[in-house]
Amino acid sequence: MQKVRKTSKSLTRRRRIGLLPAGSLTLMLAAGCSRAPTFNILGSFFPSWILCGIVGILLAVIVRVFFVRIKLEEQLTPLIVVYPCLAAFFTFTIWLLFFS
Repeated sequence: MQKVRKTSKSLTRRRRIGLLPAGSLTLMLAAGCSRAPTFNILGSFFPSWILCGIVGILLAVIVRVFFVRIKLEEQLTPLIVVYPCLAAFFTFTIWLLFFS
């Protein structure tokens, strides 16, 4: 009986010790977040990825108008894939240029 009790006590001690590094790792990772990348627009804080997404969509619309004028849109086959990919490309590029 005493052997079982010692084993259970050592198991709970090991579990407690095993949880400490995971908790401290989480705290260390959270400590690196000094500030959130936000913009103050009329008193409200918006995440910067929203602004990058809006600018990326607007640039994709401008590129679409350009493609229609030079008659390149006729040669682009899956338009439902091309324009979202262009918007994502512009969004990620703006994010990397200004926030990386």
